[in-house]
Amino acid sequence: MVERAVEALLAISSRPELLARHGLSTDEFTSAFPAAIEALRGRKSASNADRRQFVAEMLQHLVDRGVAGSVTTPEYGSETVYRVDSPDWGPIAIIQKGCPDGVHSSVNWSVPEWAEETYLWWVCSSLKMHPGEHIAKGVARLRKQFRERNGPFLSGVIFHSDLCGGPNRPCPKMGYGQVINGKSVPPPCIYVLPRRGDGTQHADEMRELHFPRALLRAFQVTDADLYTGEVAFHERQNGAVRTTISARFGAGRSSIFRSTS
Repeated sequence: MVERAVEALLAISSRPELLARHGLSTDEFTSAFPAAIEALRGRKSASNADRRQFVAEMLQHLVDRGVAGSVTTPEYGSETVYRVDSPDWGPIAIIQKGCPDGVHSSVNWSVPEWAEETYLWWVCSSLKMHPGEHIAKGVARLRKQFRERNGPFLSGVIFHSDLCGGPNRPCPKMGYGQVINGKSVPPPCIYVLPRRGDGTQHADEMRELHFPRALLRAFQVTDADLYTGEVAFHERQNGAVRTTISARFGAGRSSIFRSTS
C-alpha cells in the first residue's frame, strides 16, 4: 500500500494539466517534490495534540477502571511527561514519544526525580515498517544508553497508538479490547527493561514492576506475565552484546527477536 502511494505521488509529474491547475510546471514540481515531502512530514510531526490526547485517554482509562487514583497531564509547551498516581504504588512517569527509531524518541529523555517507575510510550503511526522492526530499532538505541548513561534508567517501553487493533495494524490481543472514547482498543504492548547491573539476566526472568500489571488489569488481563514482553542485554566475553526482545500475547503465544553487535 505504501509503495502504491509512492508510485501515485511520482506519477503526478506526468500530469502537466493537473500541475497547471496548481500553478506548477513539471520541472518546478520535480524540483520542489523532496522539499514538499519534508514539509508534509514536518507539519504532521509538529502537531502533537492528537498523540497527547490519545495517551491521556489511555491513562484516564486506568482511573476510570479504578486501577489508578489520578493522572496529571503535561502542560502545553512542556515535555510530554504524564504522572500516574495510586495509593497502592508510588508515582509512575510516562514519557510520550513518537516512533522509536528516531533519536528524539529513544535518546532525548530523562527520568524524573519523583518517579518510582518510568516508561517511554512510543505513539507511532508510521506504516513504513512492521511494529516489531520499529521496536527493535528503538531498543538498539536504548541498549547504548543502558550501557553508557549514569543515574536512573527506564523501567520499560510501551508501543501503542490509535492504529493498534485497526485494519492497518491488527492485534492478537483484541479479545481483551476495551471501548475508550467510543473505539475498541487492545491492550498496549509493554516491554520491561533490565535493571542496572542485571544486563546478563535471562529473558524469562521477569522484573517485578507495578505499572505493567496495572495497565493490563485495566484491560481485564489477569495474568500479566503472559502479556508482558521483556528486553534483555547479554554481554559476552568478547565484548559483544546480544539483545533479546520477547513479545508475549497469551499462553503459549510469543515472538522472540535476537541480535548481536
